[in-house]
Amino acid sequence: MSNIVTTKGEILQDPPIVQTLLNDPRAGLVWFFLRIWLGWQWVHTAWLKLQDPAWIDSGDAIRIFWQQMVAAPDTPAWYQGIMQALLNAEAWTWFGKVVLYAEFIVGIALILGLFTGIAAFLGAFISWNFIMSGSISANPVMFVIALGLIMAWKVAGYVGFDFILLPWLGTPWHGKPLRLLSREWSITSKDDPDDLEESA
Repeated sequence: MSNIVTTKGEILQDPPIVQTLLNDPRAGLVWFFLRIWLGWQWVHTAWLKLQDPAWIDSGDAIRIFWQQMVAAPDTPAWYQGIMQALLNAEAWTWFGKVVLYAEFIVGIALILGLFTGIAAFLGAFISWNFIMSGSISANPVMFVIALGLIMAWKVAGYVGFDFILLPWLGTPWHGKPLRLLSREWSITSKDDPDDLEESA
């Protein structure tokens, strides 16, 4: 992967605090509390929907919600088109259950630290849809926290099941072999002027 180099010959890097939050396993404790809060919000929301027949049985809750958004003048036209298509297909009869169970699964996964990056992405998508349809509530805060968890996916679930799953499963894409990475670090350290000054 190519790097962006300044006119001073320096490679642009993230600030140390960003590197720590997104890559240092010790930052997993910071993300743990945010992850638990976000996961609980989703589980609690799903539980309330589960008690409401308008969500779990008839789907009338989401049907009325879609109708209001289609009629709202400030809803983007392309989004109105999507909701109108869902109304025409009478998708509310099953879509309410999809939303409910999706929220519950996302919440449980976040609380357990299980595939945290994927769960946060799905949660962010749900929050984004609620925001687009005019339901503000805590969704903007939940969306921002989910974005942070997505960017910190390597360490956000470190205090959780990802501590075991990520090293075991790896990723679909290939990273640098540990030996090659160690060799590059060794070469960089030898060429570091600060190291040379200290050795002198």
